[in-house]
Amino acid sequence: LWHSDSSFRPIPAKFSLLSARVVNPKGGNTEFADMRAAYDALDDETKAEIEDMICEHSLMYSRGSLGFLDYTDEEKQMFKPVLQRLVRTHPVHGRKSLYLSSHAGAIRGMSMPEARLLLRDLTEHATQGEFVYVHKWTVHDLVMWDNRQTVHR
Repeated sequence: LWHSDSSFRPIPAKFSLLSARVVNPKGGNTEFADMRAAYDALDDETKAEIEDMICEHSLMYSRGSLGFLDYTDEEKQMFKPVLQRLVRTHPVHGRKSLYLSSHAGAIRGMSMPEARLLLRDLTEHATQGEFVYVHKWTVHDLVMWDNRQTVHR
């Protein structure tokens, strides 16, 4: 699932890294999608529509979409949804980007079906080949990325 690491936490991960110690001889590539370029490619009407939207991110939503539905009361409390802006401005360079993740399952003020369709459409747009880099791993590779402007899978 396309995601931004820990977007379901009140303070999500800024950066993540992966280091290849053992590489699967077949498959195992990691894909990264540039949420800045995806935002830039949206039409002005869509940018205006989504500018102030607030999404609810939850680990239970992303896991639930894969069929994991049994949560203890403690887990439900620990992973209750957190609010994240759909469009973010990077604090260093000021460039806008989408903030999407498989953990996003609702948008404040929208019906659930409407929100999920919009999130699906935006994710499909943002993960088109023109915005995606595929890393083909070799032993000892080290890849680091900014979760504030990238999703991966």
